[in-house]
Parts: sequence; structure tokens; C-alpha cells
Amino acid sequence: MFDALKNLKNLKDKAEDLAQTHGDKISGGLEKVGDFIDGKTEGKHSDKIDTAVDKAQGFVGKLGDKKA
Repeated sequence: MFDALKNLKNLKDKAEDLAQTHGDKISGGLEKVGDFIDGKTEGKHSDKIDTAVDKAQGFVGKLGDKKA
């Protein structure tokens, strides 16, 4: 059990490091994915896609700020 918690903490730390170091690239990638999906759905769900992308970008930003 202790090893599992230690592994989860290590994974969390790595995610925070990546978000801090490459947050701008991750955010840009999320935007591209959102645009791709929006194109594939012919704009039918643009508002929902934009909301999801914004929330994901906000999460990445907060995650990166934790290591700052």
C-alpha cells in the first residue's frame, strides 16, 4: 500500500514538473485538439468543446503553478 502511495506522489510530482516546464506547449496542444474535434463535429458542439479546453488549460496552469 505504501509503495502505491509513493508511486502516485511521484507521478503527481512528474505531472507538476511537466506542466511547469511545458505548460505553454500543452495548452497549445489542447487548443489544437479542440479545433480538430470542432472541425470533425462541424461546429455542432463548439461551446462544449471550448469549455472543456478552457477547463483543461486551467487545470494545467494550476498544476504548473504548484511547482513554482
